[in-house]
Amino acid sequence: MAGIYLHIPFCRQKCSYCNFYFSVSLKTKDDFINTFLKEIDLNHNYLQQKDLDSIYFGGGTPSVLSAKEIDLILNKINKYFNLKPDIEITLEANPDDVNKEFLSDLKKSGINRFSMGVQSFHDKELKILNRSHNSAKAIESLNMIKEVGFKNTNIDLIFGIPGSSMDDWKKNLDTFLKMDIPHLSCYNLTIEPGTIIAHQIQTGKINGVDDDLSADMFMYTDELLTKNGFEHYEISNYAKEGKYALHNTNYWTGIPYLGLGPSAHSFDGNTRQWNIANNRKYIASINKNIIPATIETLTPDDKFNEYMMTGLRTMWGVNIKEIEKFGDKYLYHFNKNIIKFTGEELILKNEDNYKLSSRGMLYADRIASELFI
Repeated sequence: MAGIYLHIPFCRQKCSYCNFYFSVSLKTKDDFINTFLKEIDLNHNYLQQKDLDSIYFGGGTPSVLSAKEIDLILNKINKYFNLKPDIEITLEANPDDVNKEFLSDLKKSGINRFSMGVQSFHDKELKILNRSHNSAKAIESLNMIKEVGFKNTNIDLIFGIPGSSMDDWKKNLDTFLKMDIPHLSCYNLTIEPGTIIAHQIQTGKINGVDDDLSADMFMYTDELLTKNGFEHYEISNYAKEGKYALHNTNYWTGIPYLGLGPSAHSFDGNTRQWNIANNRKYIASINKNIIPATIETLTPDDKFNEYMMTGLRTMWGVNIKEIEKFGDKYLYHFNKNIIKFTGEELILKNEDNYKLSSRGMLYADRIASELFI
């Protein structure tokens, strides 16, 4: 199996926390679509495996595209790849882009999963994040998705927003549970250098993030959602049984994927590559029949470290038999360094598997880095 990630580099406005590559100008959108289709022509052989089980429209904001433009892209992919009958085709969307006609057209195109960028059900928090919708619009759009017949939906929520209280966060989760949505992606606000919110904190316009409160919010979420039938299957993701995000799960389990569009990353098992993060340069290069990508060949150490990083993020963890395949050096290193984390119950051992405990997930990056070769 393999997947395709499609980076749509346009947004209607800039969120205060975002550091992904995008443009708020849609002037080049038509040129971009034509170039994007051409990149599929040029780069379809990157995946030796032609059977796809996932396609993911990310960004940016893919819902700025029309249903016709999404159709063009999917038809082009169909030209080169076999789409499995149960393929997951996800579209990231903002609440203010959604209406019934658009949703109905997307369903005809083959979109069968939505990831809705709600971020909060509190208008005061949406204002801090500089989102273009309000909470009422988010709820209206989610209800509309259900009415049109989509059953596989995710929403994104952010916790640790400056000025947010535990009570605010509890109300966000209560609203989510009442919506009866099968998947939640739940992110701790990260203050990235160069973002609007980073500048606001630096200049004292808003308070910084309270790390202790964020940790409490994370632990509360884990307890509440698991009690309500959700599996905490990845640090930032919860799902009802059978509703895992297939595309992202493939990332974490090392399945190859092709990334298309500016700044998109690709992985074939032995190399990673990423396109230039610039619309104008991307368009110019593709029109010269050149993929504007930087390529990195993964060493055995790289592959081991990536297995530690991605495997430990999931409820499946890492497996000693998989580690043995890397060789004696890696097995010795792992066995030597894992002891302190199991001793502190940050990592739990179950037969051949090691996975982070709920408390261990708070320290996931540090733990993984200490297990790196």
